[in-house]
Amino acid sequence: MKTLILIPAYNEAESIVSTMNSLYSVCPDIDYIVVNDGSKDDTAKLCKEHKFNFLDLPVNLGLVGAFQLGMQYASKHGYDAVIQFDADGQHLPEFISKLKETMKDENADIVIGSRFKSEKRSFSGRMIGSRIISFLIRLVSGVKLTDPTSGMRIYSKKLIEEFAWNKNYDPEPDTLAYLMRNGIKVVEIPVIMKEREGGESYLNITSAIRYMLRTSMSITIFGWFRKRGAMH
Repeated sequence: MKTLILIPAYNEAESIVSTMNSLYSVCPDIDYIVVNDGSKDDTAKLCKEHKFNFLDLPVNLGLVGAFQLGMQYASKHGYDAVIQFDADGQHLPEFISKLKETMKDENADIVIGSRFKSEKRSFSGRMIGSRIISFLIRLVSGVKLTDPTSGMRIYSKKLIEEFAWNKNYDPEPDTLAYLMRNGIKVVEIPVIMKEREGGESYLNITSAIRYMLRTSMSITIFGWFRKRGAMH
């Protein structure tokens, strides 16, 4: 299975080198692409200095834009699977092989690395939001996901094409809910994640609140107006 590691990066100068060194140490032969999402720090400079394979966006498009560009790269280069992998050091490359194995063994379209498959979520504000999103996804799709906001995932070839060229798709929980309602198989495996090493998250407190409200509305209301049907 020809697999690409897709690494969106926004202002990750503090962690991009250590993240890539960790990835190289565990998966020295795997293909990858870093998508520098218009970073204002030295992310692009470090990618050039270390000769990382990367795409350099001139402006910040956000996670959705960076992710879609990476999926288009994967589609054009004939990859069979794409693993979404954070640039901030939270994701551990030791779980990459398990993601690939589970996709094959379970015949899954998406496999999510879940922090909460084997342990309970806390009752922090962020985790309460995650619980609400999990509840809403189960309400509309009948599928229980313990970590729907996890950014560590593997996508099948069929979904590479969908995410690359369908403007209505993004790597967010509302799209997961929509896909599962249309027969896409999503499974989870337990993983361990570290704390962010540095850099800047796509979400701050204000945007996190807006994200929670938008996602809840999209799952429960707007999702029903999305065109249904079999995937291409």
